[in-house]
Amino acid sequence: MIAAASVPLRVWLDESGTLLRLRLTRPKANVIDAAMIAALDDALSAHLGRRELLAVLIDAEGPHFSFGASVEEHLPDRCAVMLKGLHALLLRLVASPLPVLVSVRGQCLGGGLELALAGTLLFAAPGARLGQPEINLGVMAPAASCLLPERIGRAEADELLLSGRSLDAHEAHDIGLVTAVAEDPEGAAIAWFRQHLAGKSAAALRHAMRAARLDLVDRVRAKLARVEALYLEDLMSTRDAREGLQAFLAKRPPRWEHR
Repeated sequence: MIAAASVPLRVWLDESGTLLRLRLTRPKANVIDAAMIAALDDALSAHLGRRELLAVLIDAEGPHFSFGASVEEHLPDRCAVMLKGLHALLLRLVASPLPVLVSVRGQCLGGGLELALAGTLLFAAPGARLGQPEINLGVMAPAASCLLPERIGRAEADELLLSGRSLDAHEAHDIGLVTAVAEDPEGAAIAWFRQHLAGKSAAALRHAMRAARLDLVDRVRAKLARVEALYLEDLMSTRDAREGLQAFLAKRPPRWEHR
């Protein structure tokens, strides 16, 4: 029997079966590791085909949405499997036939923000912090390199990816990263669902989503394949990438050699 604490995801149907709820359940970090990726992918595979479904809502238990992907799984001998699984999940979300709403509290960083970026609309609490800090570990954010420019434009995306800094929810809203800031982001997402999606034809929504995102899916799929290869074949062969990850795990400052 699997212990309850080890289950990474809670899955249920809400709003009379028209809203698929996916809740990350490993607080406080809610790390996006292999188990979490598999659970999310399994839930989407099992439920996205439901004829009456109108949307998906992803949120998280605890004070934080996610601290990001597993650093241990980013190490050179493990990162290929982890990246390919994560990127397949994110592409599934980008190409989702239905809107994916995301509710964020606290820290939403690294792979956690990449998960949120793959959704359709993002609702954040005022105290949320969103960022891609990978550059501080001597690596980069492959999926965010593809998804951030699509959502907020090239200049803003470049600044965030290169600086590694985090935004508060209001700044993220100002640049278009966040759809709405609310004290209760989960409630705001459900209210948006009830006002704008409830009562609509699921068939019409599926065609509208496909039409709206057809070119986006093609662009993200093509670029992500190239960026993934850049990460695995080039970046992970550098000394500083290995040093940054190992320094993080050892809780010490990295010693860069710029090679």
